[in-house]
Amino acid sequence: MGFAISGTVLAQSQGERIAALEKQVADAKTAVVSAQSAGDNAWMLVSAALVLMMSGPGLALFYGGLVRKKNILGTMMQTFAMMAIITVLWALIGYSLAFGVNNGVSGSFIGGFSNALLHGVGLVPDGVYVTTIPLQTFMVYQLMFAIITPALITGAFAERMKFSAMLLFLTLWAIFVYSPMAHMVWGQHGLLNAALGGKFPTLDFAGGTVVHVTSGISALVTCLYLGKRVGYPKEPMPPHSVVLSFVGACLLWVGWFGFNAGSALAANGLATSAFVATHFAAAAAAISWSAAEWMKNGKPTALGAISGAVAGLVGITPAAGFVTPISAIAIGLITGAFCFFMVFIVKMKFGYDDSLDAFGVHGAGGTIGAILTGIFANSAINPIFGAGKATGLLEGNGKQVLNQFVGVALAWGISIVGTLILLFLVDKLVGLRVSEEDEREGLDLSQHGEEGYHAEMSSH
Repeated sequence: MGFAISGTVLAQSQGERIAALEKQVADAKTAVVSAQSAGDNAWMLVSAALVLMMSGPGLALFYGGLVRKKNILGTMMQTFAMMAIITVLWALIGYSLAFGVNNGVSGSFIGGFSNALLHGVGLVPDGVYVTTIPLQTFMVYQLMFAIITPALITGAFAERMKFSAMLLFLTLWAIFVYSPMAHMVWGQHGLLNAALGGKFPTLDFAGGTVVHVTSGISALVTCLYLGKRVGYPKEPMPPHSVVLSFVGACLLWVGWFGFNAGSALAANGLATSAFVATHFAAAAAAISWSAAEWMKNGKPTALGAISGAVAGLVGITPAAGFVTPISAIAIGLITGAFCFFMVFIVKMKFGYDDSLDAFGVHGAGGTIGAILTGIFANSAINPIFGAGKATGLLEGNGKQVLNQFVGVALAWGISIVGTLILLFLVDKLVGLRVSEEDEREGLDLSQHGEEGYHAEMSSH
């Protein structure tokens, strides 16, 4: 009898504990849901759309106008293909490799398979990457970065790579170069993550190393591996429509607000600061590039002005959420002039055929921008290392510049080695270059069997 009573008490006690635990779980779920912000979510969905707009139509128009008429559709299709392929790849494995974990542990160099097929990527915050928006919103926002990054590389090999080779190369590149770099900088416990336990905390607010250094350096490696276009540099190869490029560049400028200000992951003051810094840097870089061009060539061109603006947008990307408006202007002035030097002096001296200056703008601009971030970062804008702790060199944290160099060096290293290996493999499997006959005919007809302009339009 006594035993039965004690058993009943024990059962009741165990049942109460289970009920209490279930209540705690329910309360935690309620707290997570109540922490969500409709305003934050709306801003992040709009930002995701703005970043997608940077690929198509922004980058597609910008790059499309810079090539010859016979290659406009082939060039635009490369960007559009990334919008489709990277999206599916991101759902299958890309997001998980960048932001997931492996056996419950997040590594220093790569994520894992915990979120493969978007498992566990639901409609509530995860408490690690986001606290006020659904994790699925974060996932789709990051997807837009994964789309445009390989698309940027296409500018270096424009007018001479097979469409099939481009598809295979950039798909592999997204897996073996982009995802590890994204994890190292933004993933939990990533080697370079300044907010989530990185050993070498590198400041990269919106992708200076992840997006621009990786794509720009890979672009340089690719154009060197492929060799020059037929006739380069003896035959003139001017842009067939600066008007299209002008419109594309302006769309890039507008879309970049989602790229940089959206990286605050909330509709807050930090988003405002990044928005303002982005705009001021682009304007300053357009001025410095144009001024340099005016002094060197005697005239400022529309193409130079828009190239400068894009360079400034690249340069401010890692710094956008860390610097004051005046520092953003300084970064823009420096980056615009530096990228002009890389395009008009360095490229001409060494003679490599970086068709649309993907390295000169993104590789060079991303590198200088990442270093300048370590100099100008200000704790009053973003106390990422804690209240009262210096952020950048001008505040007294000289070590941060060293960390920025580590981040840049890793981005250069993984881009060079990874790109070389992938190009070699793809070359052996399907061949990289179109034939000389196909190249002279143009990618539109040789790769896609269509023309961007009717014959009567082409003759004018």
